[in-house]
Amino acid sequence: MLGLRNISIFLKKSTPEVVKRLDTAAEIYRNRMQITALVGSPRRRGNTDLLVDQVLLGAESRGYSGEKIYLYDYHISPCLDCRGCKTGSFDCHLEDGMPEIYPRLEKADVIVFGTPVYWYGPTAKMKLLIDRLRPFIASKRLLAKRGILVSPSEEGPGCCSPMVDMFRMSFHYLGIELAGSLLAKAYERGDIRSQPEELRRAWELGASL
Repeated sequence: MLGLRNISIFLKKSTPEVVKRLDTAAEIYRNRMQITALVGSPRRRGNTDLLVDQVLLGAESRGYSGEKIYLYDYHISPCLDCRGCKTGSFDCHLEDGMPEIYPRLEKADVIVFGTPVYWYGPTAKMKLLIDRLRPFIASKRLLAKRGILVSPSEEGPGCCSPMVDMFRMSFHYLGIELAGSLLAKAYERGDIRSQPEELRRAWELGASL
């Protein structure tokens, strides 16, 4: 790997055309589209996590820069309906892990919401996060971003209608475009590994962005 000193020497010896191409490549890298995945499952390397990985890999194959946020790594307090986020800087006043997450959502072009189905809805952690997106209603900082829903469940796609409707309506309220969803039947940890067609569908969903 080139050190900074070697890179500096290389650039000094390079022709203007080479330097121009390097500058162009650097600009393209800086301007890569960002896809940020929110994993709302408490299980790392579980079905939700594995499907989200494939979505990210598919998107990265199209030039996206991807990152993944495990929501269970963060303390997320419930919204108190104080409405302080409706005025001024539109910031939430609660002191927890959300200030670390908010700017990463603002930076993203695509947001993946990954959650298993719990009682025909998202996990409690994912629901806490959705409730805490309220500042974006007034600030409109998620406007025109695209959202993807990834959700495995024991019963399969047939049980997901209530949750899909909740996400669709929430996206609409925030100005997020629903770019796609992947609803798979998988229950025990890692079940999805034995379903290459579902993993492929997840990859293709990411690659379609």
